[in-house]
Order: sequence, then C-alpha cells, then structure tokens
Amino acid sequence: MPVEGHGTGPTNPGPGPGPAGPAASMGASPARRWLAAFGRFWWDFLVVDTPELLIGALIALGVVAVLVKAFSLNAAAIAVFPLMVAGLLWASVFHARPKR
Repeated sequence: MPVEGHGTGPTNPGPGPGPAGPAASMGASPARRWLAAFGRFWWDFLVVDTPELLIGALIALGVVAVLVKAFSLNAAAIAVFPLMVAGLLWASVFHARPKR
C-alpha cells in the first residue's frame, strides 16, 4: 500500500488549471470558456486535420488580394481564384489517394 506522497503523483497539485486547460478551471467565466471552446473547434477544424489546405487557401486569397489591390486586375482575379481552388483540390486528392 503506497504511503501518501510516495509514488502517487504530486501531493499538493495547487490551484492550477485542470487537465482540460486554463479555460476549464472553475474561475473562468462562461464567456471565456465559450470563447476557448470556439477557438479549439476552429483550430481542430482548420489546422489539425489538413494544415496544407489552410495554407493553400490563405495563399489563394492572398494572390487574389494582391491582384485586385495592387494591380487592379479584377477580371484576372475572377479567373485565377477558381483555378487555384481547383488546383488545391486536385493536390489534396492526389495527396490523399491510396498508395499502390
């Protein structure tokens, strides 16, 4: 039988965040917990699953923004953006296909 404080982990964990993180502690307001959960959802949705798609989408939006703002090429931006999205989709499918 283990003696308290020997081999059972920390004897006094203190007032710190629990295993779910700082927003799950009892002192956090409901708005702060909701905001943290909202942020975790979007992080999991956008970054964790396929970060290359997020980076590709941001690059595509950046290219379109540069075409429109810097060069006033609205027609070119309208043509380029769908092509970039299609290329990104093709690259994603090519990357996800089963290897033979």
